[in-house]
Amino acid sequence: MKKHLIQVINPNTNVAMTHTIAQAARSVTAPSSEIIAVCPSQGVESIEGHFDEAVAAIGVLEQIKLGKEQGVSGHVIACFGDPGLLAARELASGPVIGIAEAAMHAATMVATRFSIVTTLPRTVIIARHLLRQYGFEHHCAALHAIDLPVLALEDGTGLAQMKVRERCIQAMKEDNSGAIVLGCGGMANLARELTAELGIPVIDGVTAAVKMVESLIALGLGTSKHGDLAYPNKKPLSGCFDMLS
Repeated sequence: MKKHLIQVINPNTNVAMTHTIAQAARSVTAPSSEIIAVCPSQGVESIEGHFDEAVAAIGVLEQIKLGKEQGVSGHVIACFGDPGLLAARELASGPVIGIAEAAMHAATMVATRFSIVTTLPRTVIIARHLLRQYGFEHHCAALHAIDLPVLALEDGTGLAQMKVRERCIQAMKEDNSGAIVLGCGGMANLARELTAELGIPVIDGVTAAVKMVESLIALGLGTSKHGDLAYPNKKPLSGCFDMLS
């Protein structure tokens, strides 16, 4: 049986985090799917603000183009800011899912209220923008930051993981939420253990997005090419952007 290739893009350049994301993705992949986990060779090592997202979006688009050339059936953007999501959908023919979008959707299917635990206070603000954009603002009880940078999740000390756990427990007790969304791709390997410990759904967007992409592929649904997600209008691209032509 030919497998469907699903491209999981870590939009930052951190190879260790890409490995963490890949492990989580492969832990839920159906036998009919195969994960290709990638990250850009140029860009930012971590994504923690609007500037970082703008830089990372170019790497996402480059990887989408490369994935199409490899014959992938769908794509996951594994950063909680969902950088370049709509532009990626313009380039892609298969489904493209961002992990924030996927996690929020999943949370509303298993609980009436959810909380988000993310990294820095500034990313709380970005997550709030996404809640409004995706229409989930009224479903989210609260947003919490562990107040550590993204790369602390890969520094080997375990401090960031401990703070994620503490914040999740706090969110469950104080917010009266039925589910918790982990607001960073680097937290992808924490969801199952926290779900078992807390006794409520703790949702990682990487695994949720992979399963959503698999479902859309199984349904024969790709990205609509009618309207604003039609392929980009053909025009010359100069300089470093020529790679996207």
